[in-house]
Amino acid sequence: MDVCRRPDIRSCALIISILSSFIPPFMSSSVNIALPAIGSEFSMNAILLGWIATSYLLAAAVFMVPFGKLADIYGMKRIFIYGLALHTFASLLAAFSSSSEQLIASRVLQGIGAAMIFGSGTAILVHVFPLKERGRVLGINASSVYLGLTAGPFLGGLLTEYLGWRSLFLVNVPLGLVPLVVALWKLEGEWAEAREESFDLKGSIIYGLMLVSAMYGFSRLQDPEGVVLIAVAACSLFVLIRHELQAQSPVLDLRLFSQNRVYAFSNLAALFSYSSTFAVGFLLSLYLQYIKGLQPEQAGLILLAQPAVMTLLSPTAGRLSDRIEPRIVASAGMAFTVAALLLLSSLDRLSSTGFILACLAILGLGLSLFAAPNTNAIMSSLEKRHYGVGSATLGTMRLVGQVTSMGIAMLVFSLYLGHAEIMPQNYPQFLLSMKAAFLISGLLCFAGVFASLARGSVRG
Repeated sequence: MDVCRRPDIRSCALIISILSSFIPPFMSSSVNIALPAIGSEFSMNAILLGWIATSYLLAAAVFMVPFGKLADIYGMKRIFIYGLALHTFASLLAAFSSSSEQLIASRVLQGIGAAMIFGSGTAILVHVFPLKERGRVLGINASSVYLGLTAGPFLGGLLTEYLGWRSLFLVNVPLGLVPLVVALWKLEGEWAEAREESFDLKGSIIYGLMLVSAMYGFSRLQDPEGVVLIAVAACSLFVLIRHELQAQSPVLDLRLFSQNRVYAFSNLAALFSYSSTFAVGFLLSLYLQYIKGLQPEQAGLILLAQPAVMTLLSPTAGRLSDRIEPRIVASAGMAFTVAALLLLSSLDRLSSTGFILACLAILGLGLSLFAAPNTNAIMSSLEKRHYGVGSATLGTMRLVGQVTSMGIAMLVFSLYLGHAEIMPQNYPQFLLSMKAAFLISGLLCFAGVFASLARGSVRG
């Protein structure tokens, strides 16, 4: 019997995916709530604090597609297990960091581990479950991601308040060891549909250079070096396109974008979605603690609203995409997201907690309607031999979008605050920068609605 058809293997793959999908978002959202405490210990300004989140995302974005390709060639389970091990080890290193530089370096290692996890985890699920169940399991998996986002602010606030910010990284060690042991012990079989292909090392290096130059350059766009880095990224993109079109086994098959409309526009919609929403937690964490004067655990409780809604609704949204065109469900979700971001752009010192909770609930509704149906559309449009790269490319869109979102926030901070720490005397400038960031994000997400609608139908 084919190992992929065995119910026990399907159940094992789903359980491992649920556990491993929880860890990175839990890490990211809990670290957001601890940023003021980390900044206080290491005397970090707002821009440097942003790099605590951005270094993780950038490393994951750079390595996501190369590891997705390696998973297609050498085995998805192998890359998945290595990723879990690296992410767990890096969490231990971060917990014992003695400087901001060491902490950021540990976050880079965590990002590489996350790239290996996300570059293969979704692909394993798509391999072992049939098409008619794909939306359901992807919805459950998305729910685990949002559960991590839900637990992160609350538990992160409690841990930061009573045990210190280092406890956030220590708790990730047992969280990583559990799915690692289960995968080694119970997950049978291996999935490598592109064993005959070779790994495109040159293309991977050019791809990494392009992303690093673009993302770091964007965050420093107000300085001359930022403009230079953007130019380097543009040149790297030209070289990458030329190389990948000529490569026999490209790390990123550009023909998937030119020949597969659903795949191309679904990824573009994902890029718009994550570019406009990821910094919401970062911005509101700072707003609630600095402007509203809340303690970390209090801020964390408020930030629970968005991911809690997403956790509850994502399985339903996934099932809907098995019956209704994913394009319709996902596009409706993006419209709700636009409304939430525009409402958040009106926040000021006097905004009520109820208003903030309502905005976060609308945002959670929008993102839950978008994520699983969009993933279902992407993976259903691909052949099996592209599952690893397809999963990794979607992950890259998510991570590049998240880096872009943080880049927008840091760029706006630099324009309004410069390199100053967030202090009472510059709270008005902070509020203006936050409102501007939400407004820009809302307009960006509005453009994403049209990308989502343009993808066409998955089912013909």
